[in-house]
Amino acid sequence: MAITSTSVPHLTVRDVQALDPYTFLAVIGKRVIHPGGRRSTEELFERANLRLGQRVLDIGCGVATTAIAIAQRFCVEVTAADISPIMLARARANIHAAGIEGRINVEEGNITALRYADGTFDRVIAEAVTMFVERSRAARELVRVCCPRGRVLATEFLWRKAPPAEARQVFLGEVCPGMTFDTLDDWMRIYRDVGLEQVEAVSGPFEMMTPRGFLSDEGLMRCLAILGCAFSRPAYLKKMAWLMPRIQRAVPYLGYLVISGVKPA
Repeated sequence: MAITSTSVPHLTVRDVQALDPYTFLAVIGKRVIHPGGRRSTEELFERANLRLGQRVLDIGCGVATTAIAIAQRFCVEVTAADISPIMLARARANIHAAGIEGRINVEEGNITALRYADGTFDRVIAEAVTMFVERSRAARELVRVCCPRGRVLATEFLWRKAPPAEARQVFLGEVCPGMTFDTLDDWMRIYRDVGLEQVEAVSGPFEMMTPRGFLSDEGLMRCLAILGCAFSRPAYLKKMAWLMPRIQRAVPYLGYLVISGVKPA
């Protein structure tokens, strides 16, 4: 699907250069934008135990790929929230294209200050969001808006093996400045400390930006559409030429983590 003025606001050259990697990938049409790709989302679904009639919050929904899958496959009530106007615009466009506007509520939301009442949702999902903010505060909010005996599920980055100094600096200093990583044990402790029980985690390699992962997540036709969009503007091409080599330096060391836990009664 082409990127049009109805799906994202017009971006100047300066706007494009200032985009963070996640938002840039959304702008050029990528739909799976979290470290574990579709594989991690399926692992998240396996642990979510989604059932008819549940209320689900997808906070940091991005372009709503996961929210759409939940609404279509599990027939639950979904609220998709994000802090980014560009992500929300793409989310609404994708939901419209899927023909399910009435089944997903899209709204602005900040993971560190959710405006929902305590215990509003049966399932609370945060894919690649908590790691960009103050972790404990965000985790507390996820648990607060989850109902007793409900489940909180998240996808996070981690180093699968220790990276060389150059790869660490390029990824954390240039690609995702300001972001820090935690180990698997660190993440589990964060979620246990905010009150979750039965905390479990599974990890795997970062393949979202590898050729195999890109093709698996998006499919051939969408990959071609994304490349077409990237070549449609010099500003997009320049951004891609800067971003991709830097990500590739870190790819061999990066991984994802899917973590889940139950809120006590």
